[in-house]
Amino acid sequence: MARMHSRRRGKSDSVRPISKLPPAWVKATPEEVESLVVEYYKQGYKPSMIGVILRDSHGIPLVKQITGKTIKQILKENNLYTGIPEDLENLLAKVVRMRKHLERFKSDRANIHRLQLIESKLRRLVNYYKRIGELPPEWVPPIEEVS
Repeated sequence: MARMHSRRRGKSDSVRPISKLPPAWVKATPEEVESLVVEYYKQGYKPSMIGVILRDSHGIPLVKQITGKTIKQILKENNLYTGIPEDLENLLAKVVRMRKHLERFKSDRANIHRLQLIESKLRRLVNYYKRIGELPPEWVPPIEEVS
């Protein structure tokens, strides 16, 4: 599949395991994995980074295989989930950085164009999360309040 705003294709990455059952070599219990997820979140790690740490440091390929729940579900059960999806947070941060850059360099045409592309991607993502019920229907990105 091609990328959204260029004609290039992405690098091939690792493939997720086919089996829904945890591998036989994983010795971690669901309680241990859940406590690790909560601990790492309290240390300031985002859910995607928690998955990477568990994979690389603890040998846990997928949290859902062991616990039956995703990292986000575990955080929601422990009342730690912020409510804004991580990919949306990342896009909002990128828009803020680009707007700050454009305040300093007003005639950066390439950056103006990229900002338009990212803002349209942000709008599509917000509409998607509203449609599936992840965000409330009246939610407005903090970026649109500024502009």
